[in-house]
Amino acid sequence: QVQLVESGGGLVQAGGSLRLSCAASGGTFSTYPMGWFRQAPGKEREFVAAVSWSGTSTYYADSVKGRFTISRDNANSRVYLQLNSLKPEDTAVYYCARSKSRVRVGSLGYEYDYWGQGTQVTVSS
Repeated sequence: QVQLVESGGGLVQAGGSLRLSCAASGGTFSTYPMGWFRQAPGKEREFVAAVSWSGTSTYYADSVKGRFTISRDNANSRVYLQLNSLKPEDTAVYYCARSKSRVRVGSLGYEYDYWGQGTQVTVSS
């Protein structure tokens, strides 16, 4: 089974930056698209960003486009999410996940099969 572990979350002031990392182990990583989702208290999980297996194609939710950047390092089985210009509404637990498909880069939770435990991002005013 694939194991995903997120790290890099923390407390940051509005306008600040964080870099989230997701380490993969126990299975195939490099041939699958990867995604980031987040869930704020009392709200449903929402799509944040996704990246193709090669890292050349990226997709973002409108709410984060222009501020967040997803990337991956297949040699080290890592996927990253750079969070810039953070806003209080970005506060959430952020999860990385592996796509079920090797070729399609989805934005829905059911399209992903393995998930990490999440890392907390808190943005203060």
